[in-house]
Amino acid sequence: MSNPPSEYYTEERWNNWLDRLREEEIDPEDEESARLLLNLQDDAAIAIAKIVTDYEDGELDEEAAVEELARIRDIVLSEVDFDDEEKLMLVDGVQTSLVCVFYAAEEYIAGGPTEEGTVVDYIRAAADAEAEDDADTALAYCAQAGTLLFAGEELDMDVAEEIEYGLVAEWVNGLDSLATALADPEVIDEDE
Repeated sequence: MSNPPSEYYTEERWNNWLDRLREEEIDPEDEESARLLLNLQDDAAIAIAKIVTDYEDGELDEEAAVEELARIRDIVLSEVDFDDEEKLMLVDGVQTSLVCVFYAAEEYIAGGPTEEGTVVDYIRAAADAEAEDDADTALAYCAQAGTLLFAGEELDMDVAEEIEYGLVAEWVNGLDSLATALADPEVIDEDE
């Protein structure tokens, strides 16, 4: 086992995305604006997926993989300074979506995929927990769904239509980015 073969994600990369957001007129209803936010989220999810893949391939040991996840989490989930309140809320949504992806990666590295149930089962259980105001349990279920994605299961996004808007919907959005990253782990060009 060695040190990480390369830097998976940098503060500079995250800040470049944020600078683009600061410079552009953002309208969440506009396809180009929505794509920029999705690329910001997918870019971080790709880095997380690569860490787990390198862990599975023996490029990273458990400690190095967990440390690298923590380093990236500190970058991506740190407080963001935006004058524009709407942009701040949009970035907060991206960060919220990624919380679940980080937890899923850590859980997968620590113990592998959950033993029973499907991705959709766990998402439905998370939605039920959220309906009972139990956000911690909801997050745990979403993270377990994520471990199954790392193990190769698919995410049927039809389940998203069943969910009330809230934390679970945000986390499922993050899991969708993770599923995309695992299917096509190509780095997103910051100029896209």
